[in-house]
Amino acid sequence: MQQEEIDIEALKTNKEFLANLVLLEEEMNEQKSIQKGYQLLDALLLVSEDEDKINDIFTFILKESFDTLAEYLSQQKGFDMSKQEELFTARAIYEHAIERYSENDTKGAKELFQVLHYMVDESRLKDAMMVHAVCVMQGKDFDTFIEKVADTDKYDPQDPLAYFLMFFKIDVEKFLDDNSALVQKAQDELRVLEESK
Repeated sequence: MQQEEIDIEALKTNKEFLANLVLLEEEMNEQKSIQKGYQLLDALLLVSEDEDKINDIFTFILKESFDTLAEYLSQQKGFDMSKQEELFTARAIYEHAIERYSENDTKGAKELFQVLHYMVDESRLKDAMMVHAVCVMQGKDFDTFIEKVADTDKYDPQDPLAYFLMFFKIDVEKFLDDNSALVQKAQDELRVLEESK
């Protein structure tokens, strides 16, 4: 059975759909929900050419995720990846880190990957974030990381963590062992967070 194609043009004029977008935006703002921000963003990217509106939602997602990050760090609290809102918060920070990396802001990217390594409660993701951080510390540029290290063909669309690059063309355990000095340096830099208790 073929999946029903979504008629994007019809959605653009569908009153119920458009009313739901308005409602979603209200809920997003009232609840300061990053998850709802992403839902709204996905819908707007389908049906809207209003770049300002899309940028506003991006800005909202980024601001809320970094506010949450700051609050959690001050409370020495990590992200529980089984909670949707916290998963989407980590996703927003990760996407920002990837953007920083792709724009050659290696310091900003490395710090965000390290913080995510520190904050997430899921071992596969922790290791993946350390691989990202070590690659930055080695001086690998973003394109090299994507072509030689990350395995972008592999992902499980059913996995709630599919937003994160977690599959690699390298043996993660061996890579982290071989680069244990850089891993240690990254861990030492994270101690600041421990000491701010």
